[in-house]
Amino acid sequence: MAAESRDERFLYMISCFRPRLKQVIRVQPVLDRLPSLSAEEREKVRAAALQRGEVEGAEELLRAVERGPRGCGWFHEFLQALEHGGCSLAACYVNPSLSQLPSPTEEADHDLCVHLVQLLHSTLVDKMQTMQVAEKCLQMGIFQDEDLDRIHTVTDNRGNRDGARELLSRIVHKKDWFSPFLIALRETQHGGLADDLSGNTGGTENRQNGMKNSTNEETEVTSQPGYAIVEDLKQQENMNESFSSENGVLEACIGKNSVVSDEDEMESRASPEPDLILRDYQMEVAKPALNGENIIICLPTGSGKTRVAVYITKDHLDKKKRASEPGKVIVLVNKVPLVEQHLRKEFNPFLKRWYQVIGLSGDSQLKISFPEVVRRNDVIISTAQILENSLLNAAKEDEEGVQLSDFSLIIIDECHHTQKEGVYNNIMRRYLKEKMKNRKLAKENKPLIPQPQILGLTASPGVGGATSYSKAEEHILKICANLDACRIMTVEEHASQLKNQVKEPYKKTVIADDKRRDPFRERITEIMTDIQNYCQLHPKSEFGTQPYEQWVIREERRAAKEEKRKERVCAEHLKKYNDALQINDTIRMVDAYNHLNNFYKEEKSKKTVRSDDDDDEPAVSKQDETDEFLIALFHAKKKQLKELARKPEYENEKLTQLRNTLMEEFTKTEEPRGIIFTKTRLSAFALFQWIKDNPKFEEVGIKAHYLIGAGHNSEIKPMTQNEQREVIDKFRSGNVNLLIATTVAEEGLDIKECNIVIRYGLVTNEIAMVQARGRARADESTYALVASSGSGAVEREDVNIFREKMMYKAIQRVQKMPQEEYLNKIQNFQLQSIVEKQMKAKRDQRKTYNKNPSLITFLCKNCHKLICSGEDIQVIENMHHVSVKKDFQSLYHTRENKTLQDKHADYQINGEIICKDCGQAWGNMMVHRGLDLPCLKIRNFVVVFEDKKTTKQMFKKWGELPVRFPNFDYAAHCPSSDED
Repeated sequence: MAAESRDERFLYMISCFRPRLKQVIRVQPVLDRLPSLSAEEREKVRAAALQRGEVEGAEELLRAVERGPRGCGWFHEFLQALEHGGCSLAACYVNPSLSQLPSPTEEADHDLCVHLVQLLHSTLVDKMQTMQVAEKCLQMGIFQDEDLDRIHTVTDNRGNRDGARELLSRIVHKKDWFSPFLIALRETQHGGLADDLSGNTGGTENRQNGMKNSTNEETEVTSQPGYAIVEDLKQQENMNESFSSENGVLEACIGKNSVVSDEDEMESRASPEPDLILRDYQMEVAKPALNGENIIICLPTGSGKTRVAVYITKDHLDKKKRASEPGKVIVLVNKVPLVEQHLRKEFNPFLKRWYQVIGLSGDSQLKISFPEVVRRNDVIISTAQILENSLLNAAKEDEEGVQLSDFSLIIIDECHHTQKEGVYNNIMRRYLKEKMKNRKLAKENKPLIPQPQILGLTASPGVGGATSYSKAEEHILKICANLDACRIMTVEEHASQLKNQVKEPYKKTVIADDKRRDPFRERITEIMTDIQNYCQLHPKSEFGTQPYEQWVIREERRAAKEEKRKERVCAEHLKKYNDALQINDTIRMVDAYNHLNNFYKEEKSKKTVRSDDDDDEPAVSKQDETDEFLIALFHAKKKQLKELARKPEYENEKLTQLRNTLMEEFTKTEEPRGIIFTKTRLSAFALFQWIKDNPKFEEVGIKAHYLIGAGHNSEIKPMTQNEQREVIDKFRSGNVNLLIATTVAEEGLDIKECNIVIRYGLVTNEIAMVQARGRARADESTYALVASSGSGAVEREDVNIFREKMMYKAIQRVQKMPQEEYLNKIQNFQLQSIVEKQMKAKRDQRKTYNKNPSLITFLCKNCHKLICSGEDIQVIENMHHVSVKKDFQSLYHTRENKTLQDKHADYQINGEIICKDCGQAWGNMMVHRGLDLPCLKIRNFVVVFEDKKTTKQMFKKWGELPVRFPNFDYAAHCPSSDED
């Protein structure tokens, strides 16, 4: 058992560090020391190394090792072969005891030293006396006899320069080689070369470069290393020799991360392209990813996470190109505007010269398929759903899709969303399944499925609602498991540099002490009490609260199922009054009044229906006694409410505090820029109106605009992506200096540095808090919470601050966890995630297909008349449920669709369909390939199941109904062509 788990660990180490192992294994000497490997496998590896190069040979060797004979000391044999075959560095990575595993700092130092050798390659090749240096390296224990023999043979046969190349290509594969190599150079009268390599020109320390030179320690470089790993130094001879000068080293280290030919070098200097340079703290978190590991990078908003991702992308593609391997990167985002933003501001400017970069979202009007886009480009920036859809298509036989193995690196932006049933997690579950399949294939000696490297980016992974440190730690581990991350990276070494880069805003809380009288609220609660008494409904919650809203929705559904029309209609109206109380609490009384007035206008017009055929016929009222009571009640109080709404002395105290905060902040800085975060689209729009209606704001130079989401499930017209972009552009240029935004602006959207961020009574969770606070990036910025004393917002903000501290502590605990314990926990969570998904799929399947359409009927939820049976429903494009019942149109009237008109929708409006008997809305008319069809919304009906016993239910979405309806039969409903 112990041997088996050790083997598993070996395999895991190989999978974790595969990219690095491929760079540091020399195939032939290792092969010679693997007697247990079959002759056939041996030949395969040798052929790969000869025909496709050392890196491909190493990949073939690793596959052979994974397929090799399990147990009986096989992995120990491989470890010994690495150690005695001159690949001591590779042995450190494979050893499952982890005792010799290089730390990220050691890795970075190694890479930098390799890079320096690469930069000075032609100088070393020209000036080094190969055999003297090689013999010295043997004496010092860097080389083994075999290394010396090989270098000797090459030098004898092909001359000193080729021998030097052989020496350099071997030495960089050794452990802790750099300092001894410098000593070897100095002791063989190559002091000048040693000085060039250590950046110590003319015997003085090159402080300007931040390089610390020492002969006994490994060279440490605090400036920007370039991180190009030597793959085949023999081909690098045409390096520009001026690199050996003082400035040359610095420039090469800092400016480029790939070695390009002299011609390219000249061209790149001439063009005004931005240099891709990382700060020290960015490089610190990027290191493991540059070595091919799967990691999560956790950097605060405004610290340049995306720049790090661009750097890693370029480094990854450069290495693939040099190794002649296919490289393809996909960057996944969770919001459409982020696609264009990442493309325009980050990926395209830095990568366009070398690679094909494209951005794709559901909004892109591309005429070619996604798989084709993937084939044609090197870097694809896309919303995650597009990739998910294409992965789903790949599973169908008749559709063209993509596989995860088509990519070599997947970057997941805002990766804290990789959990539960999110689209990121669905993609990653496929990855984990493939990984588990690979373990099985390795045991069966079968070729493995190639897997991409994974890089997650986040400002705050959150704690998932945890209340204890252990739960917070579990949440972080689950996110790491879902992203298959070897580790989660935060800035430790260069924390002070990060602090200077990311300014912490000044925080303040403004409490609105609501002691004023609120006659408007009193009038509305009186009306609500009258309604409750009329229909005998008695809630346990307070008016104007969330619990009251939930109670009223439950009551409405219950009454509809029980055919209690009076109670159902009253509950529906009570919800509207409750909304008005919430609006009155957040914004102005007039906004609350308008909300009610519009609702009653709409009700009246629904209940007064003209005949479709005859316009002269008088309107018929569909009101019953309950409708009459409710409409009369509102109209009796309407005048009084309207008058109260006009009285400024009763205005909301929170608005007064908001006004004061805005006035103060906008008058104290030269170029003020602010964002107000609020809960709903309605409140964002109403606050915008309030600022427009108040000339005082214009006097202090406030130019406001609202910024809301693009979804269609709200009463307020959504913003299109273009409108959002327009507003953000205006904000950047200063034509707008105050955004009033819903949570759409919290995450990721690149919004210019603000000096005031106000959360207006809106407190969600610690992730949103960190994101919103991160928007206050300018010097001297303020982050304010404006809330009323009884709202609980202040307490929730305190909880969020506590959770944020808990999150950082949990991350530290995960980072300090012994690697073995970490890997065990991660594997368990990965298994759990896959099992949970399988169970859910089974449950969903049981839910979906178990009812026959003929067993159900639909009743109007208001008057309970029978509308149609399940057999009358057909589905268009897996979405729209239409009734195909004969004479169905005799049951409804069509009227203009008011809500769509108010949204000024630019698509074809075909009217709303309402019940002929009671005026209840049922859905909309839709045009499908020239046919007018009634499209029904299930929430407007009571569904009756005539099974063993009759049950009644209400559903919000068609998807919740456990019935599969047939697709729409166009031919059966198409008017025959001979009528023309």
